[in-house]
Amino acid sequence: MSSAPVAPPQVAKGLEGIVAAATQLSDVQGMIGKLTYRGYDINDLADHSTFEETVDLLWYGTLPSRELLEKLTRKFIAARPLPHEVIEGMELFPRYASTMDVLRTVVSILGLHDPDGVSNSVSANVRKSIRLTAQMPTITAAWHNISQGRKPIPPRSDLSHAANFLYMLQGKEPTAEAARILDIALILHMDHSLNASTFVARAIASTESDMYSAISGALGALKGPLHGGANEAVMKMLLKLGDISNVEPFVKDALARKQKVSGFGHRIYKTTDPRAEQLRRIALQLADHSGNRKWIDMSEKMREIVWNERQLYVNVDFYSASVYYTLGIPIDLFTPIFAISRVAGWTAHVMEQLMDNRIMRPDSVYVGPKDQKYVPLDQR
Repeated sequence: MSSAPVAPPQVAKGLEGIVAAATQLSDVQGMIGKLTYRGYDINDLADHSTFEETVDLLWYGTLPSRELLEKLTRKFIAARPLPHEVIEGMELFPRYASTMDVLRTVVSILGLHDPDGVSNSVSANVRKSIRLTAQMPTITAAWHNISQGRKPIPPRSDLSHAANFLYMLQGKEPTAEAARILDIALILHMDHSLNASTFVARAIASTESDMYSAISGALGALKGPLHGGANEAVMKMLLKLGDISNVEPFVKDALARKQKVSGFGHRIYKTTDPRAEQLRRIALQLADHSGNRKWIDMSEKMREIVWNERQLYVNVDFYSASVYYTLGIPIDLFTPIFAISRVAGWTAHVMEQLMDNRIMRPDSVYVGPKDQKYVPLDQR
């Protein structure tokens, strides 16, 4: 008897449904719209925590005491400045270089300057995580100023992570409200299970490469418009429309032509993204305080129409666009701000991967031609 043919394995496009890692860091429950870090609901952390405290939770597993939090904060502050050789090198970069390309490049360069660069000991990776998280805002703000023909503004030691970034970027101390709004946004973007950039970071770490290589790879993945660029696209869309009267015809036309409307839909969430609701609240608050309701009114109208037409939920990028824009942050820095936050999650995942490591080596299904016969060159 001949055996039945064996069906080829099914390809999970985009690795959808494939479980590639176990993690204690974040849990995305897409069916009910819930996100937790180490078991803490993202809404509680956004309402009550700070960026620094949430990083401490993510890296060390528990909410810190005041003493431990102050200790980590001091380490962040000490690590903020970039080596002067790195600043000098950045001043030679072409001014048209994107901030994401600069971030990826400078992170690689920083690995050359770090005495812990190639070490994968737990203590060395903690120190590198602190430096990378502390320096990502410095790189971003420094490049923005350099690209505009200005000198970088040195970090301050008396400001929070969020407030210091806004200061270095804008040259003036931000209001307490602006600093807190960015602080919340950084908390919301810190980790999101095994997204594309985090998967890349863990895959690189699984080879026992170094932290800087893993984070450089993650930055390369985040740069892609399908991952990190949606909020930039949302704001450009709003600016192009210009007025609330243009929203409905634009959305209906786009949907009729089966075009994607930026800021809607999510691979995991099948209901409201909790991060989007937090950012919506902030966007409404900002509009009321600033007296400029243009962007939030356009956003709300767009949300209403897309829901009525397609029952699609907004994602985290939809409201972050108008929030950042109202804070005076240039559009080309929206994705770098994502990186400023997510680097804390990436480094946490690298350290977690190395605690129980096996090199990632997924299979593939060959679908090309078979049984080819070689033809000598002069006979082709």
